[in-house]
Amino acid sequence: MTAILDADACNDDLETVFAAVDAALAGFEDAITRGVTLPLAATIEEAIGLIRKLVTAYINACGQKTLPAADADFLDVFKVLVKGEPTWNPIRATCRDLVTHRTGSIRGGSDALPKVPEKMAVRTARHVYLYIKTRCVREGRLGGES
Repeated sequence: MTAILDADACNDDLETVFAAVDAALAGFEDAITRGVTLPLAATIEEAIGLIRKLVTAYINACGQKTLPAADADFLDVFKVLVKGEPTWNPIRATCRDLVTHRTGSIRGGSDALPKVPEKMAVRTARHVYLYIKTRCVREGRLGGES
């Protein structure tokens, strides 16, 4: 699979980040379609990394909030995004689910994970991607979109 995109979203424009995350998720989705068994921990970690990259790029593009530290935990990055903006609440639980899946995979608590957690991580990441992209399109942050 692909490597997690670099954490420095400040150097990439929003459209570039969206294209890269879309391509990475499409690679996972293609593998799932072909019946490839994805490595659980690595897939969940990469899904979190991809969404973290999107969130950081969005924060940077808005320019109204201080970017989180490059080594900040994913949920801390997400907190910067949602602070004072309840419109992000629809994906709050979804992002927490990804972190819960990561914790479950690390601790070996497979009974707390969904039936096929690596597929669920990819689908969850795609869901968050689409939510953020829709918001960016509505806000006019992505050129050439309607």
